[in-house]
Amino acid sequence: MTRTVTVGLDGSPESRAAAEWAAREAELLGLPLTLLHIWEPVPEPMAQAPLLGAETQQHWSERIPREAAEGLALRHPGLDVRTEQRPGRPADLLAAAARDTELLVLGSRGLSGIGGFLVGSVGLAVVAHAERPVVLVRAGEQAADEHRMDPAGIPSAATPFRPVVLGLDADSPSAELIEFAFTAAARRGTALRVVHGWNPPPSYAYGLSVDLELHGALALRETTLVTEVLRPWRQKFPDIEVTEESHCGTPADHLVDAARAASLVVVGRRVRRAPLGTRIGPVTHAVLHHSTAPVAVVPHD
Repeated sequence: MTRTVTVGLDGSPESRAAAEWAAREAELLGLPLTLLHIWEPVPEPMAQAPLLGAETQQHWSERIPREAAEGLALRHPGLDVRTEQRPGRPADLLAAAARDTELLVLGSRGLSGIGGFLVGSVGLAVVAHAERPVVLVRAGEQAADEHRMDPAGIPSAATPFRPVVLGLDADSPSAELIEFAFTAAARRGTALRVVHGWNPPPSYAYGLSVDLELHGALALRETTLVTEVLRPWRQKFPDIEVTEESHCGTPADHLVDAARAASLVVVGRRVRRAPLGTRIGPVTHAVLHHSTAPVAVVPHD
């Protein structure tokens, strides 16, 4: 695997926002940045048209990453920016590119009005099949969005980072997922906010065991479980301030709420070996569509 941060680039506003985020992350990681421009070949009948010929397509396929690389190099002096162009199906080639990179970054359109993502079929397919972490960045994302307000209440990239949020399944914790979140918080010099959601047994939900003592016992069990899962990670990363939260209710709702004050949200995707299907999981799927912060999806067994 080549240690590089790779971003899918097509010239759209969302892909440009993703490239800016990827450049900042590459600087934090001390890694090169690769701009990967994938273009689908024009069908032969259309390729004969004067404005859609092979020369025109080649011109744009070279111009988009070249101009993006030049701009990023100016804004991020010292960053090693590379470009690649590949013809083919974007979903397939991006998922394949993820195997050879440290981190794959993609852009998604931001929803107007209510914050969040509009994740297209390509983004979902890549997230579902990539073997390495994938980060989704919404259009309009700015560096200042990841930082706390300055004393005057004005967004600023010069202030400390907002916390990293980790969505934790305490019953089936993943070491890859937890380590990714801790290291992301460490390189930002910020806190880690761990959010765990749980639901009572069906009999409780249907009113057969409406008992405050039972609810309290369940809440204590879940809180204790989260603490035990995180204990060795706190010891491994003693400098990271960790906040543990265990809430009754849908985990996705609590994560989306926490995303409003986060620099990055980290969720997992259990790897499925079947060749077909886009199995992302309901919690990750909901967070991808509704988070207002960039979302890192970490595949794990």
